[in-house]
Amino acid sequence: MSSPNPYAIDADTLSGMKPLKKVVYSVGSNLGDRLANLQGAVDAIRDTPDVIVVDVSSVYESDSVGGPEDAPKFLNLVIVAETTLEPRTLLERALAVEDAFGRVRTERWGPRTLDVDLIMVGSTITDQDDMKLPHPLAHQRAFVLAPWAEIDATGELPGRGSVSDLLAAAGADSVTRRDDLAVESD
Repeated sequence: MSSPNPYAIDADTLSGMKPLKKVVYSVGSNLGDRLANLQGAVDAIRDTPDVIVVDVSSVYESDSVGGPEDAPKFLNLVIVAETTLEPRTLLERALAVEDAFGRVRTERWGPRTLDVDLIMVGSTITDQDDMKLPHPLAHQRAFVLAPWAEIDATGELPGRGSVSDLLAAAGADSVTRRDDLAVESD
């Protein structure tokens, strides 16, 4: 289901052009050169054909969620972009970026060089084994919501509500904005 409106047109019938959809990525790293890993992910998403990066948040730091208690802290950011690409293509690109940075999947929520999560693609709602949109835990995670609210204060997570309201409910105590760290966003 890509639109709650059954009469919505996905492509201009005369030109064949598809409308731009908002896409949100959450990027995190807690192994290796964390800041360089974030920068590499931003660059790779920016270099993706048919993806236009609209904004990149500041860098935030958070404890590891769900992983080993002694796991290193994560650096996180959010990328808001526009695209005509399908969600499956965007997910495959995210996984390819992770692979390029040596992401090893040995344990769920374990330490990682790079984590690129596809949070939402337009109003798409899907619940497939390997792709769930919007991301099923994004509404609870301050490390996603705080950077997202910073650059998209009126953002909405489909089926969950406004990013600002979700952040208020989740609380921002678990994340720290790192003004001493930055990625190049242009």
